Order: sequence, then structure tokens, then C-alpha cells
Amino acid sequence: MKPRVFLLLAVFAVSACPAAAQTVNDRWTYSLQPYVWLPSVKANLNFGPPPAGGNSPNVTMDTGQLLEAVDMAAMMTGEARKGRWLVGLDAMYLDLGHLDSRVASVDFNPGSGPVNVSTANLNAGGATDMSGTLLTLNGGYAVINEKRNVMDVIAGLRYFRMHTHTDWTLTAVVAGPAGSAAFARTGAADKSDDVWAGIVGVKGRMMLGAGDWFVNYYADIGSGSSARTWQASGGIGYAFKWGDAVLDYRTLHYNVGGQKLIDEMTLSGLSVGARFRF
Repeated sequence: MKPRVFLLLAVFAVSACPAAAQTVNDRWTYSLQPYVWLPSVKANLNFGPPPAGGNSPNVTMDTGQLLEAVDMAAMMTGEARKGRWLVGLDAMYLDLGHLDSRVASVDFNPGSGPVNVSTANLNAGGATDMSGTLLTLNGGYAVINEKRNVMDVIAGLRYFRMHTHTDWTLTAVVAGPAGSAAFARTGAADKSDDVWAGIVGVKGRMMLGAGDWFVNYYADIGSGSSARTWQASGGIGYAFKWGDAVLDYRTLHYNVGGQKLIDEMTLSGLSVGARFRF
């Protein structure tokens, strides 16, 4: 098992609305929530475009829970409220090593444009190292702000910075069309990319009965240049005097066109955290 380090990032934000159990006032209130989210990963990665006379791989990944692959993880969300207004920041850094992957196809460029050749039956092994930074900044307004029921509408920006290194082993060299070099039986590729998107969404929490248990939810959708993204989470929590303990199921999806590194990616799994209010 590889060594794993979980670091909790101290992230804070600026702006608006008291804790769910209070009525609207002008007092600033804040919350910080360190959390752990180790999702499964499904991804199609594009290492192109291939240069004239060259080639580039298209890589697929479909992994289970990532506990043993984590080299480092740092996750924190923070929020500040005043009256009905709020601003929040969710920050996550994840460094994953040796995830199973395979070369699904190779793009060749004989000089007249890309030609795609499948390698689905040639894979003899492959691994991808992946690291990424995800930042979501949003502002919002509480359309419902009752003692036991809060709903916010939000809008903001999501930034995703990702770097990958892929190694592969095939059972044979892949011959390209005339005018392009063959794709080697073994090799490696590196690529980094940035994706920006504007988002809109809704989030909130509702207390269950007269006790301290509650359900919480979050959903957003967004786009930017050629990227489309959405995120959704929902779960249950328990309110203490100091804050909340929360268990969610969270999914983040990206679909990016063009020659970006991320063709399509879905991260999905359980998240557990503790929200401190002050």
C-alpha cells in the first residue's frame, strides 16, 4: 500500500446569512468544513492533437474507490453569510498514483488530418498518475431562510487544473497510415490542462422533525468555452452545538470538447465531513 497523507486545507470566504437555525440579521456568520471525498473515477483522456507525421493516444480509466491510490488529499469548503446574502469557496487538491488505464485508440496525423485507429484488443497493461486542483467560488441569496429550512440560489465559477502521466504496454506496434510514424508498443505521455466554467445552482438543508437530524442537498450546472459540467450531492447530517457532522454522496461530471485533456470525466462517491460554525 502506498503512503497516503490527508491534509486539511484552511479555506475561508467572505459574505453572508446566519446559520440555518437563526433568523435574518446583519451579523456576519462563518463556517468551515474539512472533508474527505475519495470517489471512483471514470474518464476518457485526450493526449492530442498529434503533430504532422506523428501520433497521440486516447486513454480510458474506470477505477473503483481510490484509497490505496491516494498520495495526497486536501479538501475544505468555507462560507460566510450576512443577512440573506452569502459567498462560499470549495477547494480540493487530489494526487492519485498508478490508476489502472488503457489506450483505447491512437490518433495518427499523416499530414492531411487526424486518423483514429482502435487499440482495444492490444492492451497488455497501463497506469495513469493524476493530480488536480478544483476550486468552486460562488455567491448566493437565501430564497428560504426559516429556522429549520434554508434554500439558497447560487452563481459562480468553477476552475479545474489537471495533470496526468500515462504509461502503456501493448501487445504489438500500431502501424499508422502512410506518412505517419508507427505508435510504439511501450511508451508514456504527459499533459496538463485548465478548464473554467460559469455555474448556477441551488443548495440547502431541511431539519427532520423536531430533532437535530437534517438532510442537505446541492446541485449546479455550468459551461465555459467548450466545457460542460455539473455537480450534485445529497445526504444526511446531525447538528451539534459546535456545528454539524455530514455524510453525502457526491458526483462531479465534466464533458469537454476540442483537444482538451479531459474528453469526459465523472468522479462519484461518498463524502464525510465536519462543519464548524462561528
